[in-house]
Amino acid sequence: MGKNALSEIKLTLDSFIGERIRLKANSGRRKTIERTGILEETYPSVFIVKLDEDQHAFERVSYSYADILTESVELKVFQNDQLIPVKYISTQ
Repeated sequence: MGKNALSEIKLTLDSFIGERIRLKANSGRRKTIERTGILEETYPSVFIVKLDEDQHAFERVSYSYADILTESVELKVFQNDQLIPVKYISTQ
């Protein structure tokens, strides 16, 4: 499951490169951060999100595919004025 699941998440995100997304990340001690931006690039271990300039102090953030697998990061893609969740669902 481990390596294959991460590869499937990467392949899913590859199809959304350049799309506007909203992410919700757990930052510990009951804190969650919500950010919006553009899925800029995917790499073998991480993906990069370019954040909206006027809303955030940072220009870009990166997260690993394991963050999606463990649900410490939730991604939703804006498509046709709707938010579509990006999740890994095991087929076993």
